[in-house]
Amino acid sequence: MPRVLAVADEVVEQLWTEQVHRHEVDLIVAAGDLPFDYLEFLANALDRPLVFVPGNHDTDLSGYANVRGLWTKAGVPVRWPGPAGAVNADERVIDVAGLRIAGLGGSIRYNEGPNQWTERQQARRARRVSRLAGWRRLRDGRGVDVLLTHSPPRDCGDEPDAPHRGFACLHTLVSRLQPGLLLHGHIHPHGAPKPDRQLGDTRVVNVVGYKVLDVSASGVPR
Repeated sequence: MPRVLAVADEVVEQLWTEQVHRHEVDLIVAAGDLPFDYLEFLANALDRPLVFVPGNHDTDLSGYANVRGLWTKAGVPVRWPGPAGAVNADERVIDVAGLRIAGLGGSIRYNEGPNQWTERQQARRARRVSRLAGWRRLRDGRGVDVLLTHSPPRDCGDEPDAPHRGFACLHTLVSRLQPGLLLHGHIHPHGAPKPDRQLGDTRVVNVVGYKVLDVSASGVPR
C-alpha cells in the first residue's frame, strides 16, 4: 500500500524545509500550479519519484520529447523547462511505486494562457488517455489506480465562476477507467474544508496544499 504525498496550487512553507522529512512516503504527485523548484525540492529531499500534471498557471510543456536522456522540441535539443527528474503524466498512463496513474492536466479555457482547454479539446485528450489505459489493461490486466488531474469534474467540487468550472468529460473518463481515486487541484479552499466527493466507486479528493494518502491497489485512500 504505497503512501503518497499529493500537492497542488498552494506552497506549504513547512514542506519547503527540513520538516518535510517527517513525511515518509513512497511517491509524490502534484496536481499543478506549483513552482517547479518547490517540486524539485520535495523530490530531492524525500528522494522519491515525482509525477505531475500541469496547471493553468504553469508554463507550456507540450511538444517536448526525451530520447535517452536528451530533451528535444521539434527535433532540436533544448532544456526542458519542467521540474528536473519529474515525470509529466499529462495525457499519459504511468506505472510508478506500484500504482498505475493516468494524468490529464489543465483547466477550462477562460483566456489565452497555456494549459487551458475547451470542453471539446479536453474530451479529445481524455479519449486518448482512455485508449492508452485500455491498451495497458489488455496487455497486463491492470486497471488505473489513480486519475491525476488539475481541474475537478464538472459539478463535483468545482466552482461556478468561469475559470474554476470543472470538465464534464471527466465523468466519462472516470466511468471508463474506474479508478479508486481521483486527485485534483485548482479549487482553493480559502480556509473552508473541501470534503471528498464520490463518482460511483471513485473518491474525488481536492489536494490543494497537500494531503498524505495511503493508497491501496484499488486506489482507495485509507
